[in-house]
Amino acid sequence: MFLPNKKASSSRRLWPNRLWLLNKLIGKPLASFKSDGQKIGCWTGLPILGLDGLSSAAYGPEAALVMLLPLSGLGLNYIGPIILVILAVLTIVYFSYLQTISAYPNGGGSYTVAKENLGENAGLLAASALMLDYVLNVAVGISAGVGALISAVPSLMPYTLSLCLIVLTLITLINLRGVRDTGFVFSAPTYLFIVTLLAAIGLGIFKAAISDGHPEPIIIPPALPAPAIGIASLWLLLRAFASGCTAMTGVEAVSNAVGAFAPPTIKNAKLTLTGIVAILAMLLGGVAYLVQVYHVGAMDETHGGYQTVLSQLVAAITGRGIFYYVTLSSIIVVLALSANTSFAGFPRLARLLATDNYFPHAFALRGRRLVYTMGVLFLASVAGLLLIMFQGITDALIPLFAVGAFLAFTMSQSGMVIHWHRAGGKHALTSLIINGVGAIATGCAVMIMLVAKFTEGAWITVLLVPALVLLLKFIKHHYDFVALETRSPLSLNLSHMNQPIVVIPIDRWSIPNENGLHFALQLSTDVIAVHVLIDEDKCADLQKAWREYVIRPVNQVRLHEPELVVLSSPYRLFQRPFLEYVLKLEQENPRRIIAVVVPELVESQWYQYLLHNHRAAALKDILLREGDRRIVVINVPWYLGA
Repeated sequence: MFLPNKKASSSRRLWPNRLWLLNKLIGKPLASFKSDGQKIGCWTGLPILGLDGLSSAAYGPEAALVMLLPLSGLGLNYIGPIILVILAVLTIVYFSYLQTISAYPNGGGSYTVAKENLGENAGLLAASALMLDYVLNVAVGISAGVGALISAVPSLMPYTLSLCLIVLTLITLINLRGVRDTGFVFSAPTYLFIVTLLAAIGLGIFKAAISDGHPEPIIIPPALPAPAIGIASLWLLLRAFASGCTAMTGVEAVSNAVGAFAPPTIKNAKLTLTGIVAILAMLLGGVAYLVQVYHVGAMDETHGGYQTVLSQLVAAITGRGIFYYVTLSSIIVVLALSANTSFAGFPRLARLLATDNYFPHAFALRGRRLVYTMGVLFLASVAGLLLIMFQGITDALIPLFAVGAFLAFTMSQSGMVIHWHRAGGKHALTSLIINGVGAIATGCAVMIMLVAKFTEGAWITVLLVPALVLLLKFIKHHYDFVALETRSPLSLNLSHMNQPIVVIPIDRWSIPNENGLHFALQLSTDVIAVHVLIDEDKCADLQKAWREYVIRPVNQVRLHEPELVVLSSPYRLFQRPFLEYVLKLEQENPRRIIAVVVPELVESQWYQYLLHNHRAAALKDILLREGDRRIVVINVPWYLGA
């Protein structure tokens, strides 16, 4: 009687114990009915979805100041007006996304809005821009956090890339634990960042107010170099504005993930977005004002003695005491953790694309912790490659960063204009105007960034986004082809019900092969065991065992004798002679299925896997790749246990 060996049940009993490390790292599996428990409110939504937007206050103004470096101290006169323009655009985008949340309570991401209102190509353009934004946000956020750490501890500069990859690994593991655990971990550093930085800004403004705008810094910032040019050109200001716009990235995250909020869903989403934008506006405005009154400028990140703008500013306001280190620590942690916004958004976008057949279907499956595991791992892998390519330097990544984000803004707001036009009604006109202004504002910003940053890396975005659109269309074409090839409007075909010819590869007489042959004899009376002759002594031993252990018991119960076929292999190859035999057998029997039964040893310990040649897996692969529909491969496992 054919029975699985006792090791199989033993292996299943041991399976939970073998996952102890995975359970420790990302937690035990969550049942599907617990998904409602993973919903978030305002207080957890702000750290989960707002870290990207809030943390950009740390590198957005600095990115603009880097562009103004040729003006040296004169550039500080322009940072205020530049930030004011950015805040105006931020306000427009804020009101625009409030409309989007109301119109799409299940999640109005740029992809969904653009696809439903502007068509397939617009939706894919938005999705590609958004994916690029998410990936770059991870790399920029982590590299900015490590950059802030290096400014506080300059001796760590040689380890920039290693630190970036360590932080990426930790964030990935945290996100694999699920939304609830992620919010719990990120809440404390996020609110510490908000409180300490707002306190430093408030103190700095107070000191400036009581000193008629000329406060005395406790620690004098590094002296600014002599200006390389004496006047700001429009081109330079546009480049500074384009870099500073990175401070707005991330504000779309809430509208992309409305479905993640607990009831009342719309109210919680709007409150979270309002909190993010209000805090970000205060941080940006405060930093822009204080860098002027304390004469703090940007420094070259690749040179020794580098300090971030916020490091210089907090030291000038409070000195290098406990408060300085607490504030800088919170900035470092939040900058690094700001990548979490992408880890919250990218898997959801990938799920939507996979559901629409534009992305591999594995991205639509929830993992053991009710997160879209494939999306998390894919995002981490691509961001890791980017960090390695750019050696973890923030400035090198920023030109690629903002274009994708603002392109997604523009597509979303343009889609909302069409949405309100179709909806009509008393309040639709007001909403249409708000989203229309948002689309114009962000569209102009995209054009400015493309022109200003084209030679610094924006050209890569111009190539990447259309390439991603083509890739998504190719994936959709494949799934459409599969659906067309596999659909069957016919009833079950019961013709040609002949028994299959069963072929089983056999190298020697063993328990796994006996197990496989036993199963093969239950499938058909026409069974062929195939031995590829590589070692003559082994072949002789097999033929002797075949007569004694196969033919004799088969004759005793009056079954059809299985045939033993020996194939010659002058070059000691196994797979090719076996495949050629199976293909020839199929050609000679045009009305029958050829079932190849492959006995396979299944190792119970990971290290045992390294000690075997896995010929069965290789054989299955070549049969499936080079065979056709009348060749069926059946696995018969034998579990190896202690």
